[in-house]
Amino acid sequence: MTATDRSIELTRAAAQAAADKLAHDIIAYDVSDVLSITDTFLVASAPNDRQVRAIVDAIEESLLKELGAKPVRREGERDGRWVLLDYVDIVVHVQHSEERVFYALERLWKDCPEIELPADAVATRGKAAAHAQATAAAEAEAEGELR
Repeated sequence: MTATDRSIELTRAAAQAAADKLAHDIIAYDVSDVLSITDTFLVASAPNDRQVRAIVDAIEESLLKELGAKPVRREGERDGRWVLLDYVDIVVHVQHSEERVFYALERLWKDCPEIELPADAVATRGKAAAHAQATAAAEAEAEGELR
């Protein structure tokens, strides 16, 4: 069994909305062969809680406006560290970069086929690592100035 056309359409629209809000490392998997509860997982991350919430809001708004889809469940919004949007056909995970590294969802689903995403979403791959390096360099520089 493979993901339905509708679930792929929702996944791609959600990925584009996430990319538009500068999400990092957007990736999607067709999990329909291993899970009976959903067809696809979309995973994205952001370096801070505020951006996680902005990405989630953008995805929700985009899917409602463009495709008439509303999530049946939204979890984790209060902390803004890992927000889950459940659309039944797709499940969207937007994680703070630290949670993304710790939980490593890609490791769990690496055997599932990746879903082809819009170019803007694919271009986000590796941005979390680049952001972490830039932040570490800026912190090191600031620390050196304080001494």
